[in-house]
Amino acid sequence: MLEIKNLHVKLEDEDKQILKGVELTVPAGQVHAIMGPNGSGKSTLSYVLSGRDGYEVTEGQATLDGESLLEMEPEERAAAGLFLAFQYPVEIPGVGNMTFLRTAVNAQRKARGEEELSSAEFLKLIREKARKLKIDAEMLKRPVNVGFSGGEKKRNEILQMAMLEPRMCILDETDSGLDVDAMRLVAEGVNALRSPDRAFLVITHYQRLLDHIRPDVVHIMADGRIVRTGGPELALEVEQNGYGDLLAEVG
Repeated sequence: MLEIKNLHVKLEDEDKQILKGVELTVPAGQVHAIMGPNGSGKSTLSYVLSGRDGYEVTEGQATLDGESLLEMEPEERAAAGLFLAFQYPVEIPGVGNMTFLRTAVNAQRKARGEEELSSAEFLKLIREKARKLKIDAEMLKRPVNVGFSGGEKKRNEILQMAMLEPRMCILDETDSGLDVDAMRLVAEGVNALRSPDRAFLVITHYQRLLDHIRPDVVHIMADGRIVRTGGPELALEVEQNGYGDLLAEVG
């Protein structure tokens, strides 16, 4: 589904190379985790895939279902089925959660040539999704993320993901700043969305999130490249021994 080949990326302003030949394939139906020390390029990878400004691809390619992501505008990537959950979700004062979600869902449906949902259809769908994710109906009436706790913001993003039904979901350090209960709720939401035709790329510092979102494959990233790939046991190895031994092996 997601295929990245020899991806090199630099910061536009600083002429600094961040990604130095990333190779990664995430098939449909699988959950892949990327771990690595600070500054290894994990978040940069998620930003480049989603189309954030400020980065220049100098070599390589990234495709989703065979289509080049790097040639698409950010909204086209979203319509193609890519979703990025941010480390720090933004607040949008004055815009209600329901309005925001209905606009986003219908914009994507329109881009795909599908009929937009009516108010009644949308209401039925969002109530059903919120119930499954154990999200309070009151949360739907509030402005987007305004006054939300860290856990509520992350659960709201999981609701956005459930409504948009993306094919490729990227979670960029979604466990950042969450307590154990909030992290478990977020993980339950992600697990509820796992399906044979949807893939996840979970970027995290900590193995503890992977206790709840069980990955099929774990990748270790360092100095702009993926340096080691293995099963869930690789995350446990990092938790116990840190990155030092792993990086020494590939250094």
